Amino acid sequence: MRVPASSQPLPLIVDRLSDRLAALLSAQIESGALHEGDRLPTEQKLAEAHGVSRTVVREAVHQLKSKGMVNSRQGSGVYVAPRPVNQALAFDPAVLTSVQAVVHVVEVRRVLEGEIAALAAERASRAQIAELRRALKAIDGAVADGRDGVAEDLAFHRVIGEATGNPQFRLLLGFLEQYLREGMRITRGNEARRLDFMTEVQREHRAIFEAIAARDPEAARRRATEHITRGEQRLIEGGVIDGRRRQAAVKAVREAAATTARKGKKAMKESP
Repeated sequence: MRVPASSQPLPLIVDRLSDRLAALLSAQIESGALHEGDRLPTEQKLAEAHGVSRTVVREAVHQLKSKGMVNSRQGSGVYVAPRPVNQALAFDPAVLTSVQAVVHVVEVRRVLEGEIAALAAERASRAQIAELRRALKAIDGAVADGRDGVAEDLAFHRVIGEATGNPQFRLLLGFLEQYLREGMRITRGNEARRLDFMTEVQREHRAIFEAIAARDPEAARRRATEHITRGEQRLIEGGVIDGRRRQAAVKAVREAAATTARKGKKAMKESP
């Protein structure tokens, strides 16, 4: 059995213990700290190492089994499985518990939403534009009734995805909804505290709709991207996330990406 030599197991102190333990073991497998064929520590050893019950360990291992990352051998233990050729898409469960991680999902959404809106502007049928108009009115109705409008907001963006005519976008947005829902509750809760925020959101949604209805891909792309960007900015202005820490994190990611790019270029030049 091989275990990471560079770090000692730490107690897990968050609410979703099984999710956290599963994420920790997944990271060890994906990083190569645990290799194909390695045997995981016993339930008892994992429970003692991380300060959790054996039930938590069992649930975490079950998650890994459901993802095909480990398998059981009768009377021998649990082993790291061969990496499958086709892996199911999944995000770190931390995005459900961390505001900062929610911002990461918002970034993913920002990359997608602009192009999806542009395609919708090119391809939407008259029926889909009418459905989009109804979805827009449903958001306004939810807000007027004092509800957060999260379900209606998601439905609005789902219709845009369907209007691309590409079923893969519908499936991708459907997958993202489980992670976006909590993030949108945070953003909508923040926006509900200020009338100017709510007015901005309604204006942004209407601008996206109008660009798609006008068959203007460039405007749709721009309006959708601005909507997501402004949503993140509203989180900063509302004090939900720390703008300075956010900027520092973005800078660090960009510097790391630049370093990786430089190394890649150097390797290409040095290769025969």
